[in-house]
Amino acid sequence: MSTPSKPIARQASRSSSIARSPFSSSYLSSSPIAQASLARDLAEYSEDEIETAENGEDDSSDDESSEASTVKPGERNHSMASSYRRPSFVAFGGTRPAIAPHPHEATYLSKKERKQSRAEERSLLRDNNLAPPKHGQPAKRGALGQLYKRVFGTRRPVEEGDAENPPMDPSFTAEPSETSLLLPNGVPESHRNQKERLNKQWEEAVASGLIKTTWQREAKTIFGYAGPLTITFLLQYSLTVASIFTVGRLGTIELGAVSLASMTANITGYAIYQGLATSLDTLCAQAYGSGRKQLVGLQLQRMVWFLWCLTIPIGIFWLSAEKVLEYIVPEKRSAELAGLYLRVLLAGAPGYSCFEAGKRFVQAQGLFSATTYVLLIGAPLNAFMNWLFVWHFGWGFIGAPIAVAITDNLLPLLLFLYVYFVDGHQCWNGFTRKAFRNWGPMVRLAIPGLLMVEAEFLAFEILTLASSYFSTTHLAAQSVLATITGITFQIPFPISIAASTRVANLIGATLTDAAKTSAKVAFVIASLVGLLNVVLLSAARNYIPQLFTNDKEVVHLVATVLPICAAFQLFDALAANANGLLRGLGRQEIGGYVNLFCYYVIAMPISFGTAFGWGWELEGLWSGVALALGLVAGIEAWFLARTNWQDAVEAAKSRNNAG
Repeated sequence: MSTPSKPIARQASRSSSIARSPFSSSYLSSSPIAQASLARDLAEYSEDEIETAENGEDDSSDDESSEASTVKPGERNHSMASSYRRPSFVAFGGTRPAIAPHPHEATYLSKKERKQSRAEERSLLRDNNLAPPKHGQPAKRGALGQLYKRVFGTRRPVEEGDAENPPMDPSFTAEPSETSLLLPNGVPESHRNQKERLNKQWEEAVASGLIKTTWQREAKTIFGYAGPLTITFLLQYSLTVASIFTVGRLGTIELGAVSLASMTANITGYAIYQGLATSLDTLCAQAYGSGRKQLVGLQLQRMVWFLWCLTIPIGIFWLSAEKVLEYIVPEKRSAELAGLYLRVLLAGAPGYSCFEAGKRFVQAQGLFSATTYVLLIGAPLNAFMNWLFVWHFGWGFIGAPIAVAITDNLLPLLLFLYVYFVDGHQCWNGFTRKAFRNWGPMVRLAIPGLLMVEAEFLAFEILTLASSYFSTTHLAAQSVLATITGITFQIPFPISIAASTRVANLIGATLTDAAKTSAKVAFVIASLVGLLNVVLLSAARNYIPQLFTNDKEVVHLVATVLPICAAFQLFDALAANANGLLRGLGRQEIGGYVNLFCYYVIAMPISFGTAFGWGWELEGLWSGVALALGLVAGIEAWFLARTNWQDAVEAAKSRNNAG
């Protein structure tokens, strides 16, 4: 009995330290299903395998673990994640989320995130005049310098009310310099003591209510979070847009067929892969957080084999999709081309599913930039291959799915090269037969994600199917409209993710006023982005369609409907931002229910009633969506306005203590 107790004790010690850092995320829950799966996987490893895996790990986290060991039972457990900690949302940016998966959050921070946490705390202390500035201040500032500092400076001015607050211990109100980093006996202060001093300084400032924020700081933070995500989403969405741009020049039927094929692929394939892979957001994260890095690679292998098994029935359907679509779509030629597209696309399905699982593998390790680097290579290559195959080689319509299939298989290869040569290989312990066992917990965690992502895709893809009943021109126009609104959505959606992250972190740090300020800034930014999209689509409604097709009827129809799409851009941005703030408050279920009700109970009946009953056709289809988005934005904004933010802080404390 005494022999196996060593690794178990080591695991308990490591697990107790995984979440320790002073600036807290409000999400420190864990999944019992994932914990049971982790325990079962560990039981299948021999003691020698466990010892080998642990000896192979780097000891970079030892310092952090020693810091964590100072946390007393019941003490507030703070941690700040500077990067977005919901990997599932990074998985897809091409659709407008109706109901987004909300997996359990990981109970750990990576080494990089812990470092960013401390940097964030130091910066807040400086901005609140509780620590000396990082850089020396110039004796005099010019007029432009003073104006820049007043408009964009993040430091809070010293107010009269600040003097009423109780002073802090002088030993903790200044950061050490090159000359002050000495203890009384002349020994340099240790790295651990520095962190303990910062933790104590931060705790005192929070307890005294001295930590405030400014709109300038929150705006910079939100833009900093949203920038990389916007690039990632636009790159991933460009994989679909490239085919529509290229094929749109071939003709109206081809343009409509691409839209029809993409809709079918999304509903019957891509949504399944993405939904099921969301279970790795929990399984890989908890395996990594437990310190058992070899289990992260095991979870990846298990999911890849599972998705490849599901590719068999998906492939059977795609091979026979032409016959199925002929019964649904009035235009037989569109169904024929869509079936051809899907048959070729099937060659890329294994690679696509592998990439979806691989993204979770690297994101669980905090390597969120890995997929961005991969897409920076894959997206331009995809666009180039579309042009090369369709136009330069003269392959025509079939060249587009060939380019997509090659890209789908290229992305996991590029991700593998990143892991092998750059970072992430620490969690790969080789292929193992254990990947073919213990699938039950993975499937149970995957089913909810599958249902939610399917609902998300269906809400808008149904409109594409409905447009085919009007004419081929309407189907082509719907393809263009869906693509345009998809592109514009890639800006407010990352902002909503940034707002979610920032508000969750501030609430977890018990900074209620700062969280409110950040939420207000996020709403202003979302409003500006929405208005910008409104002006852009309205002003260029006669020119944007010409980028997709030369067909005058399609261009005219898109230009006619585009003002409706432009009108709801503001609602779209506000609804996305409200969803993000609800996630930050830990009330994501509210957004899910509101979206479900507005899209399926209100939008769909109105869209079909006005489109088919009143004869508004495409204008009717999009009118229902516009109304639904307005209702979503209004209902969620009303809920946020009535929310007791202090209750959210107390709930975050409970989750942190439970974690």
